[in-house]
Amino acid sequence: MEVNEILNKVDHTLLKQQSTWEEIKVILDDGMKYNTASACIPASFVKRAKEYVKDRLAICTVIGFPNGYSTKETKVFETRNAVENGADEIDMVINIGALKEKNYDYVLEEIQSIKEACQGKLLKVIIETCLLTDEEKIKMCEIVSKSNADYIKTSTGFSTGGATKEDIKLFAEHVSNGLKIKAAGGIKSLEDAEDFIKLGADRLGTSRIVAIVKDMENK
Repeated sequence: MEVNEILNKVDHTLLKQQSTWEEIKVILDDGMKYNTASACIPASFVKRAKEYVKDRLAICTVIGFPNGYSTKETKVFETRNAVENGADEIDMVINIGALKEKNYDYVLEEIQSIKEACQGKLLKVIIETCLLTDEEKIKMCEIVSKSNADYIKTSTGFSTGGATKEDIKLFAEHVSNGLKIKAAGGIKSLEDAEDFIKLGADRLGTSRIVAIVKDMENK
């Protein structure tokens, strides 16, 4: 697989709590230079970032991040605000406790409410696979497939683990209605990235792939 094909599927990501505008600008510049799918950044930087990149790069941000236990109404407000500020893509975290309680109607309704607030922008649903059983992961494939969201996403990168190849394989076997898959967290090499794509991931949430390509260019 060509490196450019991999880069085109990368959400070039910086979500550390201590992130500064100067660091975000590096992510944006890299995203534009390497034609990544988007730059995924904290919501507080979205308006500034969109003004900076204009239409040269999609801006993605996160909602209910990283724990997912904000109220539905709070997540909907966050989403509307992000879209108003110029976000092109939204990555939301589900209410994991509600899933654990088997309150599936709430989980579905929350996703659908946020999708409506996206006003046509892409929605990716983070289910935090490292905290779930296989049964719960399969159930979330079913729920997200019903919700009209665009992607199911493995991880925030802020919990006990990130994407695994087993989880991407599981997703690919259980998603329907054209739902796409995003692998995020722990993608450490071009080989990893290619493996995830071959297993069914259409997006990769990572900062390491661009760093690896930059390093290769400097050798």
